[in-house]
Amino acid sequence: MDIITLFCEIDDFFLVYEQYQAQHQLPEILGARNTRGRPRCLHPSEVMTILVHFHHKQYKNFKAYYQDYVCCHLRWAFPNLVSYSRFVQLSQEVLVPLSIFLNTRFGECSGTSFIDSTPLSVCHNRRISAHRVFTGYAERSKTSMGWFYGFKLHLVINDHGELLSAMVTAGSVDDRQPVPQLCQGLFGKLFADKGYINKNLRERLQEDGVTLIYKVRKNMKPEPLSDADAALLKKRMLIESVNKELKSQTEIQHTRHRSPVNFQVNTIAALIAYTCLKKKPSLKHKELQEKDCQVPMICNF
Repeated sequence: MDIITLFCEIDDFFLVYEQYQAQHQLPEILGARNTRGRPRCLHPSEVMTILVHFHHKQYKNFKAYYQDYVCCHLRWAFPNLVSYSRFVQLSQEVLVPLSIFLNTRFGECSGTSFIDSTPLSVCHNRRISAHRVFTGYAERSKTSMGWFYGFKLHLVINDHGELLSAMVTAGSVDDRQPVPQLCQGLFGKLFADKGYINKNLRERLQEDGVTLIYKVRKNMKPEPLSDADAALLKKRMLIESVNKELKSQTEIQHTRHRSPVNFQVNTIAALIAYTCLKKKPSLKHKELQEKDCQVPMICNF
């Protein structure tokens, strides 16, 4: 998505957001208006556009992107640019509208959904004892790839690779804990890996109209699955492809955060940037029906 189209979509959203905010905020008290300071140079929609556009330009450092690219090549689009330190302050003020805009970018549930989590480390393991930025927020945990210190990003996607819901938790939080909240408003079948095995969780989701289907361990009794469900369970790698896209095409994970708010802003902006991609990982249902439907009725992984 080019920067003009991106700005138009964000600016249209922000106009509606401002109208809603004006209708629900407290009435202004006479004489209480703060008139100190200079007027704002960058509009919040411009700040949001720059934050999202950063994840499309393959820059590893936002400061280099802002000073070397935005200030040099995007003056025509943003004539009232501010210093980098001032922009960092402005970026913290758009956390709420960024979060709401992300929710407007979510796709629609098609009845076939996939869930998974991916780690977001905030520092190298050797620097955990000296790390202070996320004290009280980040935690140490272990995945199949080893130990990390940071957070977990929990995602639910549909069969077209579109985001349905997202949540960030501390790294030590069990993958099954945020599932009920992530699945609010969903229906149909939800495919997961072995980390989501839980009988009580499955029953709870079943009451909400969601059927949880997951791989079983080798020491567990195999579960009867239909041909279609067995084939879709094999395609659960789709959500891992989405996680790979997020970490390769956007700068959602890095170790240069200087505050928890900046971490939230960067994560949300990266998710928005992913929703703007024209080509997302998706299932090809015709090939799925032709090649993957002839599987045994009993699946044991």
